[in-house]
Amino acid sequence: MLDNLSEQIHGKAAGEPTWASHPLVDFVRGSVTERSDWVRALDGVREIVHLAAETGTAQSMYEISRYTTCNAIGTGLMLEALRESTSSRVRRVLLASSRSIYGEGAYRCDHCGLARTIPDARTGGDLAAGRWEPRCPVCAATLTAIPTSESDPPRTASIYAATKWTQEEYVRIGCASLGIDHAILRLQNVYGEGQSLQNPYTGILSIFSNRIRVGSELPIFEDGLESRDFVHVEDVAWSFLAAIDRADPIAGVINVGSGRATSVAEVAHQLGRALGLEARTRVTGQYRLGDIRHNFADISRLQAVLGYRPQISLEEGLGRFARWVLSRAHGVDRLDSANRELVERGLMGVYEGEA
Repeated sequence: MLDNLSEQIHGKAAGEPTWASHPLVDFVRGSVTERSDWVRALDGVREIVHLAAETGTAQSMYEISRYTTCNAIGTGLMLEALRESTSSRVRRVLLASSRSIYGEGAYRCDHCGLARTIPDARTGGDLAAGRWEPRCPVCAATLTAIPTSESDPPRTASIYAATKWTQEEYVRIGCASLGIDHAILRLQNVYGEGQSLQNPYTGILSIFSNRIRVGSELPIFEDGLESRDFVHVEDVAWSFLAAIDRADPIAGVINVGSGRATSVAEVAHQLGRALGLEARTRVTGQYRLGDIRHNFADISRLQAVLGYRPQISLEEGLGRFARWVLSRAHGVDRLDSANRELVERGLMGVYEGEA
């Protein structure tokens, strides 16, 4: 286990986590950006589960070198360490990638009959005018979201997404040249017990749970109807285990999600109910450049290749998450300061019409 215990995720005084001393865990505190740490971590390893990445669509738009160094160069160093090793036993690399690769998800047009399209990223002008929904490239009508499949082309809309696509290409090409199998798991919006409660750049449910607990208002961006595919971390873990255990080669991409879309406004209210508290939401009309409108996964390949289908419903998952949250000290609310950073850098605005 190689981890740098990032301050943004774990806090300033992060000591070694309790699991680090478990007899079945060989923990290396280090960084994927250091070749020597990769060499130490890979000794005797049969499968690599590469989860390490800087995450956060908005933050990536101005901390470009940091995201590039960790995500792209760090993955390159892994492949170099594998190539230079004289005793490597690695048979498969599993990469945690992201639904952000797709940019906007797949859509159809019910007006002109266009069966499938991946629209371009929404422009700053669209967002400033409150044109939230992507438009048909043929007739300009509002599109309808449909499940996004692994065969849909990448349409990266943020630096974060671009670095995840780079990771995917490095793993695909590098593993093929090394004769190592690989699996790229494109994760949807992962949530659940154990996630950081203090990182304001990722984990909308963590942000919401902190605010609900102290009675603060929840600012809902755009019109609140933007949707995501929320998948519980346990289902993600079982998907990785299925990929590790598969005897036959994988050599490809697999979506990992619930296969269902839930609006941000709806998930906020569901979380409030799970916490037993009121979720005081306010639709703000705020928007962030690089954010997508809709994306939910076609998970048929997850079932066909790995034989797995997510087991935890959103209701059950939010209940589990809420019970865990209530057992913890609430995290420091850094949402307002993070948003101020984005405004100052011209990466966040607000629609001035009726939200």
